[in-house]
Amino acid sequence: MSTYLWRKSSYSGDAGNCVNVAASDGVIVLRESDDPETILSTTPAALRDFIRGAKAGRLDHVR
Repeated sequence: MSTYLWRKSSYSGDAGNCVNVAASDGVIVLRESDDPETILSTTPAALRDFIRGAKAGRLDHVR
């Protein structure tokens, strides 16, 4: 497994249940702090679209 420079939101404080994010070679990787061996990867554009959609409320009524 690659070594990533994991970051978490400053809003997480000392909580142990947060999402960590890192970037490597044009790929964004994410993991949940309480299951660090499971890593998801995406592109910067796809993550940006997901975040914009969530902020705009497009995921409020997902079925």
